[in-house]
Amino acid sequence: MTNSQKDNLFVLVKSLSKSEKRQFKLYAGRLGGNINSKFIALFNILDKLQAYDEVAILASNIVKKAQLSNLKAHLYKQILISLRLNPSHQNIRIQIREQLDFATILYHKGLYKQSLKILDKAKNIAVENEEKNIAYEIVELEKVIESQYITRSISGRADELTIQAKELSMLNVIASKLSNLSLQLYGILLKTGYVRNDDEYNIVTNYFKARMPKYKIYELGFREKLWLYKSHLWYSFLVHDFINAYKYSNKWVELFQKYPAMISLNPVFFLKGNHYLLESLFLLRHHTKFKQSLENLEEVIASESFPSNDNIEVLSFLYIYNNKLNLHFMEGTFAKGIPLVDEILARIHRYKSRIDEHHVMLFYYKIASLYFGAGQYKSSIEYLAKIIENKSLQIREDLMCFSRLLNLIAHYEAGLDYSLEVQLKSTYKFLIKMNDLHEVQKEIINFLKELGNIYPHNINKEFKKLHQRLKALEDHPYERRAFLYLDVISWLESKIEHRSVAEIIREKFLKLKR
Repeated sequence: MTNSQKDNLFVLVKSLSKSEKRQFKLYAGRLGGNINSKFIALFNILDKLQAYDEVAILASNIVKKAQLSNLKAHLYKQILISLRLNPSHQNIRIQIREQLDFATILYHKGLYKQSLKILDKAKNIAVENEEKNIAYEIVELEKVIESQYITRSISGRADELTIQAKELSMLNVIASKLSNLSLQLYGILLKTGYVRNDDEYNIVTNYFKARMPKYKIYELGFREKLWLYKSHLWYSFLVHDFINAYKYSNKWVELFQKYPAMISLNPVFFLKGNHYLLESLFLLRHHTKFKQSLENLEEVIASESFPSNDNIEVLSFLYIYNNKLNLHFMEGTFAKGIPLVDEILARIHRYKSRIDEHHVMLFYYKIASLYFGAGQYKSSIEYLAKIIENKSLQIREDLMCFSRLLNLIAHYEAGLDYSLEVQLKSTYKFLIKMNDLHEVQKEIINFLKELGNIYPHNINKEFKKLHQRLKALEDHPYERRAFLYLDVISWLESKIEHRSVAEIIREKFLKLKR
């Protein structure tokens, strides 16, 4: 039996809204002969099923097993055609491509002037909306028509089209190189995390500089600037340059403020830009701007003018709730954040077919951190176990590492001494497989390994010693990020002062509030 989460057709059917299902049935029934067709029957069966069940489909006798694959492919195509025709999915990009298709049809019918008229209008719309790839396609078709010397419509037309093609091609090449660089840097971030030493810093920096194309900023439009800022942002995150991460994420957001029409056309990039602005403000611990930016984002998303679709709904959830948790971490209000957990889990379940597992694991780590800060250590361990025991994907090394370290500390705090030694061995085996462990990680693991040999009356003294060693690393360029994943300094201070972690973090927040 095919897993329901892996059957693309079933997932597509289940993603449809009521209006989209109604639209599909109207579209499919436009010809009388289709109303009882097999693909309609298959659609109705899938719509009623709670989980994909091939046995139930075959038992309905609408199709034989050998024909099922072809029928599913046909239904999938028909649903996509129906969605393309749905007004809610009609945007500028689709409208321009539709005009290009119309112009192509007219060209093949020999109606050249009509074709050129549509192309010229579509090209202007494409350029205005930063759709330069489509604009280039349009110019190329215009050149094909004009090159046949049939219209002879405008003197100097050849020069005009040549210049347009050259300018668009140049900008498309820059945008392509910048988007490639941005994606490659993001891939490095997901695979290995942030740079951990000078060698890695030099490798990433040389990689970034070698692939940054030459450009003149005044020649760049919205799209090219967007990819430029994204590339600088990923580089800044990779090398722990949080000031520049803020600078370029802010430029990203301001770009949309300068071109407000781009928000409805590129809502995903708008959301991502705001999310990374919030992340950089969180890393800089700039509370006032963080809180205001989060409120602004929530307000825009809730407005009637902001686009709404399944993808936007999922991304809005990911970014808003991740940053709501970050706000509680920043303020030290862990207990107040606990009610968010049920909301997050409900939405993860609702969007389970559309959220990748990596993002789910990130949520689990933040939920575990929330419970840890609230003193609910067993609940923290429960969510950390979901990450540590997950064998179905390659989680970013640094996330797995800090999940294991927080798990050790949570076991110690929960008084689960009987399993602490097993956890220590497992964590140590995992950590030694990693390349170039952070000094912070080494200090923590060595301290926890010696815990069993420390007399109770000496424990406070040992906490102070570890605190001094880690405090010296707090501002180290390659070590400081470790303290953002796992605020071990505040935990040690809570042990030394016999107070809760939440109290310590809250007190620091109130002193540094800005």
